[in-house]
Amino acid sequence: MEIRPAVPSDLAAMWEIFQEVIAGGDSLPFSADFDRATFQSHWFGAQATYLAAEGPDVLGMYRYGANYPGLGSHVASATYLVRPAAQGRGVGRAMVLDSLARARSDGYLAMQFNYVVSTNTPAVELYRKLGFAVVGTLPAAFRHRVLGPVGTYVMHKFLQRQDTDGT
Repeated sequence: MEIRPAVPSDLAAMWEIFQEVIAGGDSLPFSADFDRATFQSHWFGAQATYLAAEGPDVLGMYRYGANYPGLGSHVASATYLVRPAAQGRGVGRAMVLDSLARARSDGYLAMQFNYVVSTNTPAVELYRKLGFAVVGTLPAAFRHRVLGPVGTYVMHKFLQRQDTDGT
């Protein structure tokens, strides 16, 4: 598996993955009214986008960059999507590790995920194994297609050694 920058000719495969993932209604806050043009501007906007691929097959994708501009720009954030048929094969882990390496190389102090659905057990467990901590819970912030309102987590990991408690 290789992780490489996404290019405009990848848009069709990326859109397909996005549609497959949101169809589950269990992990992303986007709904079917998120049209292709909005998707394209979101995934080919200010943040860099990368793909996990095996040959011509795109297995997953992530966008990565500063969590916020200006005074929050020292903290990175990322959003990951794995094609449902490729889940359980280490694609998500490879993409998270790749984004962490990029964030360290780019000088970010930390990585933060703002909206991790609490019932997305594979993602939560992966992030915890890779050193992320739940630093906040947003009660009933996600309308899970099957379970109804569930919480979301804010998860955080320092990437550089801290000499203080981070407050």
